[in-house]
Amino acid sequence: MQIERIASSRATDSTATGIVHLGLGAFHRAHQAVYLEQYLALKGGDWGICSANIRANQTLVDQLSAAEYRYPVVEYRSREQACVREIRAIQEALFAGSDAGRETLLQRLAAPDTRIVTLTITEKGYYLEPSVARLRLDDPAIQHDLARPQSPKTAPGLLLEALRRRRLAGIAPFTVLSCDNMPHNGRRTRAAVLALASRQDPELHDWIKTHVCFPGSMVDRIVPAMTPEDFARLARELDCTEPTAVICESFSQWVVEDNFSLGRPEWECVGVQMVDDVTPFETMKLRMLNGSHSLLAYLGPLAGYRTVAQAMQDPAIRNFLHHYMLHEAVPTLQGIDPAELQAYATRLLQRFANDSLQHQLHQIAMDGSQKLPQRWLDGCQVLLDTHRPIACTALGIAAWINHVQQAQSERRELNDPLAPRLLALAESHRDQPQELLAAFLAQDDIFAPALAANSRFQEALSHAYSALQQGPLPELLKQLTAHSD
Repeated sequence: MQIERIASSRATDSTATGIVHLGLGAFHRAHQAVYLEQYLALKGGDWGICSANIRANQTLVDQLSAAEYRYPVVEYRSREQACVREIRAIQEALFAGSDAGRETLLQRLAAPDTRIVTLTITEKGYYLEPSVARLRLDDPAIQHDLARPQSPKTAPGLLLEALRRRRLAGIAPFTVLSCDNMPHNGRRTRAAVLALASRQDPELHDWIKTHVCFPGSMVDRIVPAMTPEDFARLARELDCTEPTAVICESFSQWVVEDNFSLGRPEWECVGVQMVDDVTPFETMKLRMLNGSHSLLAYLGPLAGYRTVAQAMQDPAIRNFLHHYMLHEAVPTLQGIDPAELQAYATRLLQRFANDSLQHQLHQIAMDGSQKLPQRWLDGCQVLLDTHRPIACTALGIAAWINHVQQAQSERRELNDPLAPRLLALAESHRDQPQELLAAFLAQDDIFAPALAANSRFQEALSHAYSALQQGPLPELLKQLTAHSD
C-alpha cells in the first residue's frame, strides 16, 4: 500500500483561539479543521479552534484532550493509496452536556477573541421545520431555552445567549458560519436565532438583525462515521491506533460567502472558494451529491447492499444515479455551466465507487424527514413546474416511506427526530398503501402543501410505491433509466 504521511509543520501547538465550533464530529475534524491546519501552517495567526459537543459524545472530547488535541486524518485516494495527515488546529475541546460545561462554552463564545462561530450540527440541530424553515417552538429543547435562556441546550439558544452577553459587555458580535447541508444555511441559521430572540428579547432581536453576519457555505467531503472495522483496518494497514482518527476521501471543497464582521482567515490561500453568493454551489451539491446519496441509502438495502461502494458495483444502480443526476437534478440548477454539471456528475460516480471508505448506507439514511425537502422535494417542485420527469425522485420518496415501514414492522429503531410520528403512521396504515401515502403527504412540515396536492406528484409517488413493492429492483431501475414519466 502506498502511504504518504504529513506531519504538522507548525512550530508550536499553542495558537490563540479565534473560532468556536459547535458539533465536534468526524466531518468537522476532517474538513474545517484540516483547512485551518493548512492555513495556520502557511500563515500562522490567532485562528485556533475551540470545538464543542453540545449534548453527546463526551468520550471523544476526553480522547482529544488526552491526545493533547493532535489526531490523524486518513485521506484515501483509493484502496491502495492513503495520506495520513496530522491535525493540531483544535486547541480545546468541550462537552456542554452539563451545567458547568455549558457555562464554559458560553464563556468561550462570549470572549472577545472569538470572532467566528462555525457549526456542523446536522439539519435537526437547528430545530427548523424542514419544509418551511420555521422554528419548532413546541419542541421540548426549544421550550427549555425559552424558559431558561441563560442555560440553553440548543445551538440557537447558545448563540443567542452568547450574543446577549457580548452586547451587554459592549463586545462586537461574532460571525455565525453554518457548514451544514441545508439550502441557504446562513439564512436559516439567522432565522432560527432571530425567531428565538423575538420570544425572549425584542431589543436583542433587533440588534442581531442589524449587526450579526450569517454567511452561507457549501461543504463537500465524504466522511463516514468511524466503525470498529475502520479502526481495526487503520491499525492493521497503517499502524494507526489513535481512537481520535478519522477517515475520508481525498477530495475536499469549501465554498464560503465573504461576509464577516470581525475578520477571517485568508482561507483562499488553502483552496477555499470565497464568493458573493453560495446558492448555486450549495444547490448543486444538495441535489446531485446528497440527493444521490439518499437514493442509495433507501434503495441500496433493498438490493442487499450495506455500503455505498457495494451498491455502486451494481450497473443498474450506477446507471440509475447517473440518469437521476442528468435528468432530474441538473434541470433544476441555474448559474452553473451545463458542461461543468455533467463533469460533476461523472466525478460523483467515481467518488461513490471509492471502496476504501466503506460508507454505511444506514448512516446516510438517518434523519430522512429533515433531508428530503432540500435534497429532493424542492427540486421536484421545479421539475413539476417545468413539466419534466420526476420518476427517479418519486421512487426515492417511496423507498424512504418503505424504509419507515420496515423499521415499524421489524420493531427496530428509526433514527429520525420525527420517528414516533412516522412509525405511528406506518402502524396505522398497514396494508393500506393509498392511505399510507396520503398520511405521509399530509405531514406539512416535510411536504409543502402545494407539492403534496399536486396530482402528477401524487400519481408518480403512487406508481413508484406500487412498483417498489412488486420488484425486482434491478429491473425497475433499468425501466426508469430507459423511460421517464
